[in-house]
Amino acid sequence: MPRLILVSNRLPVTIAKKDGTDGVEVVASAGGLATGLRGHHDKSDSLWVGWPGETAGLDEAQKKELETKLDELRCLSVHLSAEEVERYYDGFSNAILWPLFHYLIDRVPMDSSDWEVYQRVNQRFADRVAEVAEPGDMVWVQDYQLCLVPGMLRAKLPELKIGFFLHIPFPSSEIFRTLPWRDEILRGIAGSDLVGFHTFGYQRHFASSLLRLLGVEVNVDHARFQGREVRLGVFPMGIDAKAFDEQARGPAMQKRIDEVRTPHEGGGKAPRMLLGVDRLDYTKGLPRRLLSFERLLASSPELRGEVRLVQVAVPSRMHVDAYARYRKDVEELVGRINGTFGTVSWTPVQYIFRSLAQEELIALYRAADVMVVTPLRDGMNLVAKEFVASRPDEDGVLLLSELAGAAAELGEAVQVNPYDVDGVAQSMKAALEMSTEERRHRMQGLRRRVFAYDVHRWAAAFIDCLTQTPEPVVRDSSPPQGEPELIRDLANAQRERPAQPLVLLLDYDGTLVPFARAPELARPDTELIVLLSKLAARPNTQVHLVSGRPRDSLEQWLGALPIGLHAEHGFWSRLTPEQPWRAMGDENPEWKVQARSVLDAFVARTPGSRVEEKTASLAWHYRAADPEFGAIQAQELRLHLSNTFSNAPVEVLAGDKIVEVRPYGINKGVSVRLVLEASPADARIFAMGDDRTDEDMFAALPEGPGRSLSVHVGPHPSRATYRLLTWQSARTVLRSLT
Repeated sequence: MPRLILVSNRLPVTIAKKDGTDGVEVVASAGGLATGLRGHHDKSDSLWVGWPGETAGLDEAQKKELETKLDELRCLSVHLSAEEVERYYDGFSNAILWPLFHYLIDRVPMDSSDWEVYQRVNQRFADRVAEVAEPGDMVWVQDYQLCLVPGMLRAKLPELKIGFFLHIPFPSSEIFRTLPWRDEILRGIAGSDLVGFHTFGYQRHFASSLLRLLGVEVNVDHARFQGREVRLGVFPMGIDAKAFDEQARGPAMQKRIDEVRTPHEGGGKAPRMLLGVDRLDYTKGLPRRLLSFERLLASSPELRGEVRLVQVAVPSRMHVDAYARYRKDVEELVGRINGTFGTVSWTPVQYIFRSLAQEELIALYRAADVMVVTPLRDGMNLVAKEFVASRPDEDGVLLLSELAGAAAELGEAVQVNPYDVDGVAQSMKAALEMSTEERRHRMQGLRRRVFAYDVHRWAAAFIDCLTQTPEPVVRDSSPPQGEPELIRDLANAQRERPAQPLVLLLDYDGTLVPFARAPELARPDTELIVLLSKLAARPNTQVHLVSGRPRDSLEQWLGALPIGLHAEHGFWSRLTPEQPWRAMGDENPEWKVQARSVLDAFVARTPGSRVEEKTASLAWHYRAADPEFGAIQAQELRLHLSNTFSNAPVEVLAGDKIVEVRPYGINKGVSVRLVLEASPADARIFAMGDDRTDEDMFAALPEGPGRSLSVHVGPHPSRATYRLLTWQSARTVLRSLT
């Protein structure tokens, strides 16, 4: 099996000075990610790259000892300064990405100067991986702090197999598009071969963002980005369920459970327990949970003294002002509820502001009657699964936010809308009143799921899927060669046969100019006019523009240049400015009237789309339409046209945000044959294009050593022998010929 390089913000260790000595102690960290990947890491020759934690307090000898111990654990450090941690981690990752990905855009600061530091630190991680990566290795990058690393690694090591897993939600494209650095984040993640999410909803949002923001071709479970296939997968993270279950059954556990279920101070029956265990983070919805509990006590006076809420709030980012204010709000609410409803012998809310050892947590899980997990938004929420795994008695009720990723798996939980304070209060009461039989039935179903898909299976599933992804090279006949290789090969050909005539066949839209949302915006700029003029003036060189544009547009824009023009994908041709335009078929064929009515109907129901009528063809453009809706409508239109004109001499062609109906047999290959007839027999043909219509041009090129050269511009599959990714690169290559 290939060696795996794990990359995470933190290494799975905790560093501390040894008491009473000058030595350094390195202890394995707890936590879902460390637990889930430690088994694979310990049993293989994998490496783990990450920040080791704060080391400023260590002297040189201690730092050297630390690196030795980390090397023994196959952990590689990325050391960060205090400023970098503050700006990359607290400043950008947690002040901007964290709230935005959790749909809390009102908490995103109005401006940030930390983007550059986030980029710089991500580059440091990528460079550290590149130092140790060997051919055949796989890299698995973890979470939102390192979104740029896959793309940066891809640029350095194109053949490396890279996976990325996002542990938090991926928001809808409408939320994500508010991020000023949205394109960079998407391009960074899309540098991966496999991108994993907790739920299908997050996967769908990511695919939608690729389509809407980058115009990337996407499907349900894969996307095509920069000539590569990027697979998208759902891998809901689990916990070490067996370990929780074993500890919950331990001989000393019952005593701890009895201590948690403390009876009234005056004796008698203990209150029933609602339990919340959360980091003190504004995404966890603690204020609304407390308001729901307050509403429960207000609306059901019979429960006063009979029920209590134990809320564990684990300190988190207390040095950040927003979190300090949040803590103050939560504690004021706790005080208000206890002041309003509490008695000498009963405290409604028992608030614990500290981290608890796992044994203490499991005792609380075992003692709880209802586990309340109501985040406003959560990538997964492993607390819900820990509670389930800690209930070998098959009792207890899980009250779960439908906005947590875990809700997609844990269907037997009582699911609630955390924003509905009254609804949560009613669900709390219903959970407390649930029959023993129903509680047991629900818990049995929950435990089956939690044990069947634990954290070890999560890790194994992702690694197995990453192993099976295609090798990260372009999987079509067009290798991912860029400007330098093509320019070098053109120069070599010129040196070998300096007198050989050269014929250039150039597409227009997407090849020489960027795509425009409207025809009038596609006019050639001055730079392109000058470039085409210089190419036409080059000795022994012919230049032909082969475009889908109408002949009137080409004549108006480029008619004054000494070049050949071929319009409407080869229907019209004019080999030189002195020659008249020549039609390759019948003008205004009968089928156009019926086809026009079909296209007009689709324009009416697809805002932003339009019909372009040419001499012998019709094109339906949807570049200005909603990307997802436009793609769906285009698929339906192609099917409708294919059925309608199945016996007519026409073909339906799908291009880049366009569906075209054209006469059968009229394509850019016709223009190539005309040009070849008028060119020297020994001429070298250089063809360049970007979409499906240009494949006809490439197919018609003459075969034989040194006879032709084809270049595809863009990421789509192609039969061309070279690839350039952008129209800017195409111009750069053409300039090299001048």
